[in-house]
Amino acid sequence: MIDLKKYIKDYPDFPKEGILFHDINPLLREHFSEVLEQMEAIFSKEEWDAIDSIAGIEARGFTLAAGLAGKLNKNIIQIRKSGKLPGKTERISYGLEYGTDELEMHHGTEKIVIIDDLLATGGTMKAAADLADKTGHKVYGLGVLVNLKDLNNLQWSGGNIKFVIEF
Repeated sequence: MIDLKKYIKDYPDFPKEGILFHDINPLLREHFSEVLEQMEAIFSKEEWDAIDSIAGIEARGFTLAAGLAGKLNKNIIQIRKSGKLPGKTERISYGLEYGTDELEMHHGTEKIVIIDDLLATGGTMKAAADLADKTGHKVYGLGVLVNLKDLNNLQWSGGNIKFVIEF
C-alpha cells in the first residue's frame, strides 16, 4: 500500500495568511487508482452494499465520488455551490474556516455516502449532511481523503465519519 500522505504538497498562507493548504492534486495526478482503493477500504463491503449513490461535494469531492461510483457500480449525486444546479433544489448556508458559503442539492430518496477531499473544520461536510437530510436522502456515512484532526470539530450524529489520511 502506497503512503499517500507523502504526495500531498503544502502551501503556507493560501488562500490567505494563516491557512496551510494541503494540495491533493499531485496525489491524484500520480496515484488516483490507489487513492480510490484506499477510499473504498474505509467502508466495509456491507456498508457500500447498503447505499444506492455516492454524493460528491464540489469540486474535488466530485472527482473522488465519481471514481468510487464507477468502481463500485453506484449512482452519483452532486452537491454543488449555490446557483450551479438547474431545476428545483434546496440550499443551505454554512461557515468556512475563512468565510461563509452555500451548497445546493436536488431532492431524492437515495441512501448515500457523502465524499469530499478534505475535512478541516467540518463546516462543509456538516452542511452537506444536513442538506442531504433536508432533501430526502438518507446519509449512511461521510468519507474524506484527508482529515485535519486539529481543526476538525465536526459533530454529526448520523453515522460513520471515515478518512484515509490524517494530519
